[in-house]
Amino acid sequence: MSPLTEMHVFSSNPSRTQARQRHAGAGPQRRLPVLAVALAALWLAGCTVGPDYVAPTPTTPETYHDLARTTGNVNDSSPVASEPDPAWWRNFNDPLLDTLVERAIAGNLSLQQAVLRIAESREQVTQSGAAGLPTVSAGARATRQQLGLQGILDSQHIGERAEALSPEANGVLGQLTQPVNLYQVNFDASWELDLFGKVRRSVEAAQAAQQQSIEDRNDGLVSLEAEVARAYLQLRGAQAIAQLLATQIRLSEDTVALTRNRQQNGLAPQSDVENASAQLAGLRAQLPSYEAQTRQAMNGLAVLLGQAPGTLDAELALPAGQVVLPAVPPAVPVGIPAALARRRPDIRRAEATLHQATASIGVSIAQLFPSLSLTGQFGMRNSQASYLTRWASHFYSFGPSVSLPIFQGGRLVSNVRLSRAQQAEAVLGYRQAVLDALREVENGLVAYRTDQDRVRALDASLAAQQNNFDLASESYRKGLVSFINVIDAQRQLTDTQQQVANARVQLSTDLVSLYKALGGGWQPYQDVTLPQYKVFGPAGQVTPQ
Repeated sequence: MSPLTEMHVFSSNPSRTQARQRHAGAGPQRRLPVLAVALAALWLAGCTVGPDYVAPTPTTPETYHDLARTTGNVNDSSPVASEPDPAWWRNFNDPLLDTLVERAIAGNLSLQQAVLRIAESREQVTQSGAAGLPTVSAGARATRQQLGLQGILDSQHIGERAEALSPEANGVLGQLTQPVNLYQVNFDASWELDLFGKVRRSVEAAQAAQQQSIEDRNDGLVSLEAEVARAYLQLRGAQAIAQLLATQIRLSEDTVALTRNRQQNGLAPQSDVENASAQLAGLRAQLPSYEAQTRQAMNGLAVLLGQAPGTLDAELALPAGQVVLPAVPPAVPVGIPAALARRRPDIRRAEATLHQATASIGVSIAQLFPSLSLTGQFGMRNSQASYLTRWASHFYSFGPSVSLPIFQGGRLVSNVRLSRAQQAEAVLGYRQAVLDALREVENGLVAYRTDQDRVRALDASLAAQQNNFDLASESYRKGLVSFINVIDAQRQLTDTQQQVANARVQLSTDLVSLYKALGGGWQPYQDVTLPQYKVFGPAGQVTPQ
């Protein structure tokens, strides 16, 4: 049939021509619903349910309450309202302390664990984001199957009919009822569209959890710096007091020798010798405790640096007569309370917890809505492996699937209520963290101020006790007082000297506690290096790759 004849035939049948015209015009109309569905899916994909996180503004006073109580004594170390120095330990002007802090930051094992927890949280962020991406997998299998067709054929008496028809038909049915080998290779893909922001809120919550890990590391860093400084100052204090006791023991030994000589010459009674010997024994009894404090502080510093106890003994044991307790700086910057929330890692962690709880509300709300997934499968299947490469063996399937939660026993609604309660708890936790930080700083200021008053009073007492001992010794040599006056004056002088040394150590550690309460020390180390670790060996040793 020629084209003209074919055209004439179609035109001679009006009903068929109109049907074809309606079918041709229906193409764009049928694409409109598909386009509308696609646009709706795109619009829903940009929809994120749940509240958006807004950073809280803490309520703090304009200045610290105890700053107004500063005496203003010219000899005091006065707190000032300027911003604290992040490397606050350098204010003690002790190069060895600076070195110990840096080595502790590099070698402390607990701090390295905190860094690895940051690496773990980063992987959790990656896993949360992967839930919103398509997944593609491939598979291959070879199976031998018995389809059970023989029973079906027998129930329908098909086998008997095939025997009646021809041997060839009977042979074909016999082949169909035998076990078969089935070979298949396939690719599967699925993608759950994030219509209501469940994945986006999950990623947001995971990022907030990662921030919590970072702030935990910062908090551990601040605590580590404070522990190193405190242990070092206690070490120097114990060494200084032990050195003071050693000097007092030598003087007491001279006093015993002098008293015994006077007793042998008939110038002093035996009781003076006994009193001097008792004073010497009392001083010797105090020395072991400070030697123990010295060794324990050395061991503590070694462990803080990630080393075995005893490693730093030679480095920290200064020659006799050279032990000097680091002095406190003349001014201590403490900043203002409003900046405390941005500087304290525990407050920053509480804020990240609030952020995570807020994002979790969106995750729980999104679970109330339908989920739309796009799935597809393509592969080759045949009973002969050699035919898998032929296009005739291909199969495929694709299309969307919708899942709508209808009845979950109240679990989903309960999750929403639970997440809202957790957010309210996180709000209160943030407020409590701010109040605790303010309390710690105020208590630190009070302790630092009052201990300076104590040191000043003990210095005055020490000067008076020294004069009293000198006068008693001179009066005893002239025979104006008994030896018991000298012994008593020496005991009071020794006690006051130790009190002054302990008070200065306490003042230094008070300053360390104040710096820790202010939350500084992590800022110079914000860049977190995440080493890759592996475990090896029968004992499970851990080493960086």
